[in-house]
Amino acid sequence: MYEPKLVEQNMTKPGVTPAETVLEIENLRTHFFTTGGVVRAVDGVSYTVRNGETLGVVGESGCGKSVTALSILRLIADPPGRIVGGAIRFEGTNLLDLTEREMEAIRGNDISMIFQEPMTSLNPLLTVGRQVAEAIALHRGLSGREALDRAVEMLRRVHMPEPERRVHAYPHQLSGGMRQRVMIAMAVSCDPKVLIADEPTTALDVTIQAQILDLMRELQDRLGTAIILITHDMGVVAENADRVVVMYAGRKVEEASAKELFECPGHPYTKGLLGSLPNLEVAAHTNARRARLNEIKGMVPSLASLPKGCTFASRCNFATAECHAAYPPLVQHRDGHWIACWHAERLLEGAA
Repeated sequence: MYEPKLVEQNMTKPGVTPAETVLEIENLRTHFFTTGGVVRAVDGVSYTVRNGETLGVVGESGCGKSVTALSILRLIADPPGRIVGGAIRFEGTNLLDLTEREMEAIRGNDISMIFQEPMTSLNPLLTVGRQVAEAIALHRGLSGREALDRAVEMLRRVHMPEPERRVHAYPHQLSGGMRQRVMIAMAVSCDPKVLIADEPTTALDVTIQAQILDLMRELQDRLGTAIILITHDMGVVAENADRVVVMYAGRKVEEASAKELFECPGHPYTKGLLGSLPNLEVAAHTNARRARLNEIKGMVPSLASLPKGCTFASRCNFATAECHAAYPPLVQHRDGHWIACWHAERLLEGAA
């Protein structure tokens, strides 16, 4: 079993009330209406984000992680996408009830997002300083000169080398790591209460990855921001998350504290994700030239034609006739540990 270093479950950051829920997603359903049918990209997802914590959201590509994040900010392209049900409450207010003008006051101000690929998210025709300053001027009411000075300060805060010079650079003139720092500077420029980080270390080398993650932790400690960390990298989750939500085929299949999830995974899919990671300790002592990794057989089912029962059943070694007949309910098996699997207790007993 992969044994990552787990973060301490410490929610006593300065100025933060640990039990305070800042964002609540309830039974969210976001569908895409295509010529090939209705794609249920997010189908009844619920989770909360507490003030000052890091919530990891993991799963394979196409499981609904990013669509959930875009739904929070109401950035789903309509058509073909549409939020067809549920609620997204930010500090008690349902964002789905707000007008577009009211949402503009929240995006980039109270809730910000670091998008997956900075090269395609940044405008290639504008300097990075102007792009960072734009959000500051909009939400803080500063003049152009004041906003640009603030942009320089934000680039300095994210440890950008020579921020006074880089503020006049265009995205193509910066490295991948520098562009990611610009995205973070833009996202935190207005001291958001919730930061959504969608694959913030994708396509970066491991040294830059570590720097970006350290930077996010540093900013969180300083601002008390709640972070939703979307990734498929379980090692990143182990190092950074307080709690973890595992998604599969548009639904939440497991939720637990990071420590509980890595020590006692209760869903076969979570167990498969952990088993597919390299174990350096085993590799160092094996006689084989190359240690084999476990794999999750099969493919994710089409979200336009999901099976009747558990969507993971066709890939699961524990599946029975019951699994193919009906989708399992999401049940709390231990304190704070929710699992949607007919055989969860069997898996938990095996992990204990």
